[in-house]
Amino acid sequence: MLPHLLFDFGGVIIDIDYDATPAAMRRLSRAGSTIAFSQASQSALFDQLETGRLTPAEFRAGLREAYELDATDAQIDAAWHAMLLDVPAARLALIGELRAQGHQTALLSNTNALHIAEINRRLAARYGFQHGIADVLDRVFYSQEVGLRKPGEEIFHHALAEMNWRAEDVLFIEDSPQHVATARRLGLRVLHLAPPLTLLTALPEALRAFPREYAPAQS
Repeated sequence: MLPHLLFDFGGVIIDIDYDATPAAMRRLSRAGSTIAFSQASQSALFDQLETGRLTPAEFRAGLREAYELDATDAQIDAAWHAMLLDVPAARLALIGELRAQGHQTALLSNTNALHIAEINRRLAARYGFQHGIADVLDRVFYSQEVGLRKPGEEIFHHALAEMNWRAEDVLFIEDSPQHVATARRLGLRVLHLAPPLTLLTALPEALRAFPREYAPAQS
């Protein structure tokens, strides 16, 4: 049986610059405040946006109050989107090839309504996608829509149940260590896509190694 593939989005399929948004927000702050947002951790304001508990308007208002932002909605959105970089065509082609081979695929992403809309807009403009990244995957699970987020175990349980997958039959591809830790604890096989690994080079190796976890050769 071919392993099922559960992809993270940011840092795996789409390139992310985690420092770009804090830098852009700091330029909008009267006090030069740095937002509490990084790959490793974030404040409750961002958690609430990513689980659908805040609307975009409430999120912007929260940013203005917490970080003394003197900015329009458009300026805040541009700063929030600054972290979003490219979705390389070669990665999309690889996912398509793996699906054609018979792998079931899904996305498990901590994200929010603003980023979903922006990424969907870019994918439509560049690739003609009608439903965003869902056009190249069997299923998409966004924290914004599920109401849960990684690294909590519940969102993993939700995705596995919805896909009718056993944890041991899944290869989870993820760049954030805290999410990798939860997946391993639950029995999923993991490809920790930490630099300098890339999806194009590491995923084929991980599939050849499955069910063992892929570890890059030490130089």
